[in-house]
Amino acid sequence: MRKAIVYCHDTEAGFLEESTPGRGYTFTYDKQYMMDRTHDPVSLTMPFREEPYQSDYLFPVFTNMLPEGANRKIVCRSWRLDEKDFFGLLLKIATHDTIGAITVKEVES
Repeated sequence: MRKAIVYCHDTEAGFLEESTPGRGYTFTYDKQYMMDRTHDPVSLTMPFREEPYQSDYLFPVFTNMLPEGANRKIVCRSWRLDEKDFFGLLLKIATHDTIGAITVKEVES
């Protein structure tokens, strides 16, 4: 199982987990982050709530951060990643300098 901390505007917003490689994802908001009403949800489609979000597919807010087409091929070849390993790709490219407010950092086991 791979895990990551999700940051929004450099503040820890929650945790993203891949329970089954390529299938089975959970996102849970950090309680402290939710309590501070000056913070925004990571996505309009994922408003604050106590219960974890679960999906068979990586959530759109995260897949939209990934390169597509020829760029994905180049990046995956460079890092020797499977092009279908969206979670692995997210962990490699979303650690800093992303287009939006969200960054993702892998939790080392």
